[in-house]
Amino acid sequence: MPSLNALRAFEAMARTGRVTLAADELHVTHSAVSRQVKALEAALGVRLFAGPKNRLELTAAGRELLPALTEAFDQIAGAVRRVRTGGEDLHVAVNASISVKWLIPRLAGFQAAYPEIRLHLSELAAHATSHRGAQAVVRIVPTSRLSDPHCRPFIRNALGAVMSPELVERTGGDVLKAPRLAATTHPEAWPIFAELAGVELAPANDRPFAHVHFAMDAALAGLGAAVVSWPLCVKEVQAGQLVAPLGFRRSESAFAMLTAPGAESRALDRFRDWLVAEGARTPAPIAP
Repeated sequence: MPSLNALRAFEAMARTGRVTLAADELHVTHSAVSRQVKALEAALGVRLFAGPKNRLELTAAGRELLPALTEAFDQIAGAVRRVRTGGEDLHVAVNASISVKWLIPRLAGFQAAYPEIRLHLSELAAHATSHRGAQAVVRIVPTSRLSDPHCRPFIRNALGAVMSPELVERTGGDVLKAPRLAATTHPEAWPIFAELAGVELAPANDRPFAHVHFAMDAALAGLGAAVVSWPLCVKEVQAGQLVAPLGFRRSESAFAMLTAPGAESRALDRFRDWLVAEGARTPAPIAP
């Protein structure tokens, strides 16, 4: 068998898509991850990644190896977790903006309903669908993913271009005249919204922010317009702090929980049911 550390390094790098994220997860240096992956390729006699360093892609061999390793490491992590905690600790990874703007503000209700469950939250990388040690992840997924038996949607997504009332006055309510605020984690948000709304985006330099919730806070401050998912800005829109001149448009995506294989537990069942109930309480998005 190849080195277990080499297998872990490859799995983390392939799953997260970046050597830096893999290094952070494994608590090692970037060069250590690269060395382990090269050692694994040498031991197997095949290339696992191809392409330039800044845009590495999995080879056919890498794509074949990844899912088996991910499932195996998830099962190991789950077994250790159950032995260590008796099954009442719950580890969930969440995209940053969903965590900050939707999940954390509601967690007091979950804690009050299930005081025996100790919920541990980790940040989920922007495009990752699993996280080492997490029993489940919460993120926005395309509707094509909803048929996955490990996927449980809890809110259908809708996108809107939002800005402050003061900026509405300055632009006459024309969201396309406002400076465009964009999240580097979701660079496709503006083009997707434009297609859904049937509008054409004029060439412009987007003002980048690291996360959607940063762009949303910038919109609240009157710096421009940001495309935000309806569940993340319900309170701000209802309070009149943000305005969506073009309304919100249903997108082909949903807020969902993805369960790691073999990670089912009583605590996870309770959390899943709570997510669905909270999602059902979310008001319908403002129509165009």
